Amino acid sequence: MAGFVREDFALSPLPAKLPCMKAIKIEYPESLAAALNLSPEAFAREAKLALAVKLFELGRLSSGQAAELADVSRTQFLQEAPRLGTPSVLWDEEELKREFGGVKG
Repeated sequence: MAGFVREDFALSPLPAKLPCMKAIKIEYPESLAAALNLSPEAFAREAKLALAVKLFELGRLSSGQAAELADVSRTQFLQEAPRLGTPSVLWDEEELKREFGGVKG
């Protein structure tokens, strides 16, 4: 992918409060952020959030862990997840019955 690597762009590590942080460098065409009408910084934030939301959706991360990965508060993460197509609360049928079983519509 020569010619498409942004040398000045890499996802920043999470805040220093977390030990042993790693960084991921994602190569993408320079035109991609512009095509999405995003600055490179906004594209990086959106990519981090999208990764965190997907891992949360798959059950690989808790909402708190996903928020840390996205570098946002847990509240903000739970508000943003539905915008990316993932409900903030992922309950299976049994959990729904336990929580709302006695509610009559």
